[in-house]
Amino acid sequence: MQRHDDNKPLTNLFQAGSPPTDTGRRRFVRQLTLGAAALGTLPLAACGGGGDGDAPAVQFAHGVASGDPLADRVMLWTRVTPPADFTGDIPVQWEVASDAAFSAIVARGETRTSAARDFTVKVDATGLKSATAYHYRFKAFEATSPAARTRTLPAGSVAQVKLAVFSCANYPAGYFNVYADAARRGDLDATVHLGDYVYEYARGGYASGNAAALGRLSQPANEVLTLQDYRTRHAQYRSDGDLQALHAIAPMIAVWDDHEIANDTWANGAENHQSPTEGSFAVRKAAALQAYHEWMPTRNAQPDLIYRSFAFGDLLALHMLDTRVVGRDEQLDYAAFFTPTGFDAAGFTAAVGNPARQLMGTAQTQWLQQQMQASGATWQVLGQQVLMGRMNIPAPILMETLQPGSGVTVSRYAAIAAQAQSAPQTLTPEEQAILAQPAIPYNLDAWDGYQAARETVLGMARALNKNLVVLAGDTHNAWASELRDMSGNPVGVEFATSSVSSPGFEEYLPGEDPALLAGALLRLVEPLKYCDTARRGYMVVTATAAECRAQWVYVNTITSRQFTASAEATLAVKAGAPGRLVQG
Repeated sequence: MQRHDDNKPLTNLFQAGSPPTDTGRRRFVRQLTLGAAALGTLPLAACGGGGDGDAPAVQFAHGVASGDPLADRVMLWTRVTPPADFTGDIPVQWEVASDAAFSAIVARGETRTSAARDFTVKVDATGLKSATAYHYRFKAFEATSPAARTRTLPAGSVAQVKLAVFSCANYPAGYFNVYADAARRGDLDATVHLGDYVYEYARGGYASGNAAALGRLSQPANEVLTLQDYRTRHAQYRSDGDLQALHAIAPMIAVWDDHEIANDTWANGAENHQSPTEGSFAVRKAAALQAYHEWMPTRNAQPDLIYRSFAFGDLLALHMLDTRVVGRDEQLDYAAFFTPTGFDAAGFTAAVGNPARQLMGTAQTQWLQQQMQASGATWQVLGQQVLMGRMNIPAPILMETLQPGSGVTVSRYAAIAAQAQSAPQTLTPEEQAILAQPAIPYNLDAWDGYQAARETVLGMARALNKNLVVLAGDTHNAWASELRDMSGNPVGVEFATSSVSSPGFEEYLPGEDPALLAGALLRLVEPLKYCDTARRGYMVVTATAAECRAQWVYVNTITSRQFTASAEATLAVKAGAPGRLVQG
């Protein structure tokens, strides 16, 4: 339903990438994550080196991060920013300690980086204890990075797991206050990012109306196409102080969605890629995925694969999926099914239900089945990009959203439906025709456009008798749905997070009151049990042996650094009661 509009490299990453001024929050982050007082004279802020022989004046301008934690190891990440004219390798030392003062070093080593990997550094720190918090930092020449905190996964019997879940952070749309609020938490085992960590649009493109006033104009100015373009865009995002703060408090487990490459990506193309003017999509995709792995704390054996599993002891298995790139067939387009005489329901039903249509691909699907079958964890959680819940809405409403004036608004449809209940004899022939039209999926980019693939996943979870929880992002709005197979059998639940900064229905349907829209959707979409259509935020998912619950947290603004956050709706599913959501 959301179709974004499409419209050189930084010359000095020190200047363009400096964190925004926010002394209060930066002071808090330093106190929280760096142990500044205990570290005494160590230069813990991003700082220049130099002064000793030929050592270049390098910086750690993009912070540090950790990710892909296991019970005995975790990936550590940073980037060394060299002088503009620097060539050659940079030796980088790293160390992990059990205390913020780094008086008890448990692991250390040295690696090298260079322009070949955009001066990024990734280290797999091994030999660690499970369920343990650690502190880590890097050094290069005379510079010392900020220190940060990470945590290994638990093993064996686990009482609770708490994850913060994010999606869709468009830098020019507004400040990352959502990240800032989550960074203040001290109770997270890990963070989960479901994609659209960066966006590919040119300056002035999608959701950029406030960019100049906020000092968040996109770099590079052009739509990102080349390896250098993608590296520069990642560098700009990682210059953000709030994003750095989030990475500094817990390990991140991330997957890509489409905008890490281009809008509405599928295996061999994208809506926002025009080969005649933008060249080979395969080359562009390879560049995007290379930059992604360079700039993210992923443990990747193959650059084009992102799906992998994480075991939180006997409590939760998190299977991170790729529903976007590795096996996705091209999206269907409603334009092919709306004819001069109406909607071709038979043709659409045949196309959307085609058993050959793939969203994950056969290799990944088989891998997921093996992972779920082998796991004895109470909760099987799928971390993936797009909505799995059925979101069928009346065709006249969908037509209005696709082409304003061609259908009816949600408000009008709701009024007609109410009239049909209270006084059906008063309906006009036009109103009767409106109500007679079928309900169809609102978003063919989601699992609704790949119904056989969805049925396969739900079928395997039901056959294996697993407690299934699906996490989703992508839509910029918050949702909770009960998942049922085509026969109506309850299988699992879906918790979907709102966006960090990308706009939702409040922009796409500006004439609708958000509260009324949410109420109408809850009445029209039977499996849907919660939605918020207007606010930016994130989701906290907490699992115990008895239940898995989601709480949605919202910020009141992304256009000011002064903001408030509120934790609101909470829904839960009980172990052994798949597909049934209850109020928290």
